[in-house]
Amino acid sequence: MKFSAALLALVSAAAAFPSSRERFEMRQARRANGRLSQPKQAVQGPTPQATNATHPTQFSTNWSGAVLVAGSSTFKTVTGTFTVPTPREPSGGSGTHSSSAWVGIDGDTCQTAILQTGIDFNVNGGSVSFDAWFEWFPAFAQDFSGITVRAGDSITTTVTATSLTSGTATIVNHSTGQTVSHTFSGQPSLCQENAEWIVEDFQQGNSLVPLSNFGTVTFTGASAGGTSPSGATIINMEQNNRVLTSASVSGSSVSVAYTGP
Repeated sequence: MKFSAALLALVSAAAAFPSSRERFEMRQARRANGRLSQPKQAVQGPTPQATNATHPTQFSTNWSGAVLVAGSSTFKTVTGTFTVPTPREPSGGSGTHSSSAWVGIDGDTCQTAILQTGIDFNVNGGSVSFDAWFEWFPAFAQDFSGITVRAGDSITTTVTATSLTSGTATIVNHSTGQTVSHTFSGQPSLCQENAEWIVEDFQQGNSLVPLSNFGTVTFTGASAGGTSPSGATIINMEQNNRVLTSASVSGSSVSVAYTGP
């Protein structure tokens, strides 16, 4: 009798646990509620002084990483590979904290549209989760289906603009062998003057989400149509007069380290 009751409880619990499809639909509902990557937001007011003979440094409230800037119609594809970190709550933090690593075209000097794709890192009370997504700003981000992401996975993110208003976003999980891709058409026009490798504090609804401690994210094999980020501008994240990241570029690698609380 005790065995039967325990078995019934296990069956009931399994039935109550959402399926992978249901979990995907719940993530999509969160996206529909306003998950949005934004163009680079400049810090208002005084910013820390930083000089770098090779890599000029800027500060942003939502971006950290590296950006190449050139004339219009220059950048048509951007790629980079990184290892998914284990996000942690910042010191003294509680509740859900998130951050996102992505590659993209435009969003810095050209802010009318962004073609981008990446991975969100979420943590809540020690429980971590990850979302693979694509976005053509100003539309909301959408989750990919058919791909799973875990800490330690090797991920390659690539965006390709086939025209100013169309393109593709592709994510490859080398650790699982999964590849997903989305094709865009009829979108707001890109300038194709920015190529970027970014860790972002993205927006949910009308405000930035609490930023997770993402450790260090390093994009390797970073390339914009064969151009390395060696001459890129470095961007560090600053919020409430505190610099939260330390970004650097070396050859074809872009690293972003969390330095916040």
